[in-house]
Amino acid sequence: QVQLVESGGGSVQAGGSLRLSCVASGSTRSINAMGWYRQFPDNRRELVAAETSSGSINYADSVKGRFTISMDTAKKTVALQMNSLKPSDTAVYYCAADRIRLEAWASDYWGRGTQVTVSS
Repeated sequence: QVQLVESGGGSVQAGGSLRLSCVASGSTRSINAMGWYRQFPDNRRELVAAETSSGSINYADSVKGRFTISMDTAKKTVALQMNSLKPSDTAVYYCAADRIRLEAWASDYWGRGTQVTVSS
């Protein structure tokens, strides 16, 4: 099994920055991809950013140019640097990992989530 522990998050004003971090432990050899999902207050869900061990990266259109994902394949950690935050980024952010790739709302392993609140 794999455990994911997130850190970071919190409250910030619009235009500010936050950094989320996630560390995997347990049977981490199986992990090929790591990334972040978010669930909005209205329960909509979105794959925010994901990276594979080969370096393939994808972002949701809503965060391109503002968020940056970085995965350390050897350490099995992933970070999400979030800049120019908007109130619409307010959500619970979940770290996730998968043996293949992160899909729309489906991954093998999940963190417990961390709240990000952006005020106007």
